[in-house]
Amino acid sequence: MFERRSYQKEIMDDFSITDDRINTALIELEIINKYLGGRSTSKKGLEIISRVIKHNKKISILDVGSGGSDNFKYNSDNTRISLTSFDINRGVCRYVKENSSEVSIVCGNTFSLPFKESSFDIIHLSLFLHHFSEGEIKKLMLYFMKISRYGVIINDLHRSVFAYAGIKLLTFLFSKSEMVKNDGPLSVKRGFLKKELQKIFSHTKSSSVMIQYRWAFRWLAVIVK
Repeated sequence: MFERRSYQKEIMDDFSITDDRINTALIELEIINKYLGGRSTSKKGLEIISRVIKHNKKISILDVGSGGSDNFKYNSDNTRISLTSFDINRGVCRYVKENSSEVSIVCGNTFSLPFKESSFDIIHLSLFLHHFSEGEIKKLMLYFMKISRYGVIINDLHRSVFAYAGIKLLTFLFSKSEMVKNDGPLSVKRGFLKKELQKIFSHTKSSSVMIQYRWAFRWLAVIVK
């Protein structure tokens, strides 16, 4: 069941859903990021890639497939970050606009990003890549490397029976969102094994690729140009 990735679409992949179901799901996903390693994983990735950036430089980050763009919201060094949220769902873009005044927002399709080469210091992808096939990810990564000056931070899910059972139980007990109840466990089935990430990123032109297991059932990948 977990040896191969699932390619079943999540409810959140239906971009026509822009009503309060999106708001409820994003509120719960922020809680999940807070307590189940989302924030800490992205923060660690930023610490690692920042080593190649001048210390006094303002860091521009494009958060692709951003959802609520909350992983950097409570970062202790927020004054050093300029964050742009990019998402295809207009309901998500509206939510970010209403809840994160310090974040710039661009709504559009990931496969036709309106940005030139080296437009941002860092591209950040949290719980994003698992929505795509391996072929799609390879194409996206080549483009992300072009529009970044320093590289890409990936924060995504480790596919395992334990991760599946854990999120299935937690969402059953605590979630009020049908989207989260459905998509949480399915996201794990669409997640990655380390060897799969290594194979995907081997096609990316970079000076270094680091893949690190993080709590809880997360992968942190930092790809430096």
